[in-house]
Amino acid sequence: MITDWIQAARPKTLGAAVAPVAAGSVLGWKLGGAWNWTLFACTLGSCIALQVATNWFNDALDFLKGADTRARLGPRRITAAGVVPPGAVLRAAWLMLGVAALLSLPLLSARGWPVIAIGVPSLYFCFGYTGGPWPLAYRGLGELFVVLFFGFVAVIGSAFIQSGQWHAGAILAGFQIGCLSTILIAINNLRDMDEDRSTGKLTLAARFGPRFARWEITLLILLPHAAGAAWWLAGRSQAFVLPLLTAPAGLVILRRVWTTPPGPDYNRLLALGGAQLLAFALLFCLGLGGTDG
Repeated sequence: MITDWIQAARPKTLGAAVAPVAAGSVLGWKLGGAWNWTLFACTLGSCIALQVATNWFNDALDFLKGADTRARLGPRRITAAGVVPPGAVLRAAWLMLGVAALLSLPLLSARGWPVIAIGVPSLYFCFGYTGGPWPLAYRGLGELFVVLFFGFVAVIGSAFIQSGQWHAGAILAGFQIGCLSTILIAINNLRDMDEDRSTGKLTLAARFGPRFARWEITLLILLPHAAGAAWWLAGRSQAFVLPLLTAPAGLVILRRVWTTPPGPDYNRLLALGGAQLLAFALLFCLGLGGTDG
């Protein structure tokens, strides 16, 4: 049973929670001059809880909406498989949102009202991604959600939490991390394109077809490295150069999505994309430690 819940949390996607917090926190530390382990741990724990809640809402709500069928090519969903009733999965997701809110209390105490401004929309859209009157995933807005909340909001917010200051560099880092995080959902949507069309889930891939989806993935892989040149110009060349070591993984993903029809093999690309995201964030953090002399 525990392994079923872990599977439903989709561990391969949790890098989308870890990477922006790590990158933003280290950026805030390097630019703000202080490091607080308590604030970092609470920020990371809260963001992971939000990601898990989003995944559990998605598991239950996609089943209730009929979007998960026997034709599903992705990993097993515990609700659709009949392992756990949808009501139990939804309750667990709401509970996880409560955990995220509790972990944010030390952040609120340290940094004040901006934490509420960041946290309340984040809490809602964990549910609103697949639930509510206007679910983002069913309107082709899933990618925008990830770029905004697991890119800009998470990185900028983490940098602010760590330093107590707003940093322009966090906008650039948020764009980079957001693009790499969005690769995961773009691959997922390309893989599930036919099933999504049949169930009325109009993702960008379902709306515009596989060629559009492949070009989308291509841009999401290339743009973070292109944008990283700004770090070089800002005197932090290693923050540009070190993350380039992840480029081969991106090229493997590109070759596979352009040469392989959507299918179960794309699940391996999701794992590779998650590893690329974490490696990029790690190398970016290391790169921030060096400056041009």
